[in-house]
This record gives sequence, structure tokens and C-alpha cells, in this order.
Amino acid sequence: MRRTKTLLMGDLLEEFFKRPYVAAKVAEGKLPDTWRAIVGERTADLTTELRLERHILYVRIQSSVLRSELFYRRDALRDAINRHAGLRLVHAVIIR
Repeated sequence: MRRTKTLLMGDLLEEFFKRPYVAAKVAEGKLPDTWRAIVGERTADLTTELRLERHILYVRIQSSVLRSELFYRRDALRDAINRHAGLRLVHAVIIR
């Protein structure tokens, strides 16, 4: 509670969501939408599992051809996800 300067609820929430732990959890919650935006609709439809554990993103793809293509683009996918999230959310991508 402040007596000198009042805070707007929007400013307070903005400050709260900028905290590193909270920002990481929000980005993790948006990961399916981020994945769809980066790889496209068709690839997202063929994705059966998208799981983040200890900053490692595990992705399971139905198509073997698409799996091979994404395997060679792991670093680019990691960088795109981190750029889209605005923080270093993913350290490695494992395609299965």
C-alpha cells in the first residue's frame, strides 16, 4: 500500500508479469501457440506431443519425412521459440 503515489492495476500487473519466473511460466503456457506460429498449421497438426522439461523441448511428430526435416532445423527452431517468447525458454529441441 502506498500513500504517496497511487498505482494503476494495469501497471502493477505489468510489473508482475515481467518477473523472470512468471514470464517463463506464461511463455511455457503459450508454447503450443508459439509452436503453431513458428512451424505452421500443417506441421502443428502432425505434432502429437509438445513437452518442456528442464528447458528441453520434446517434440513428437507423426511424419518421418517432416521429423527428419525438423531434426536438421533444431537450432533454428530453438532460436525462433526463444525470440518469440522474449526470453531463453528452450535450451535444446529433441525431435522424436
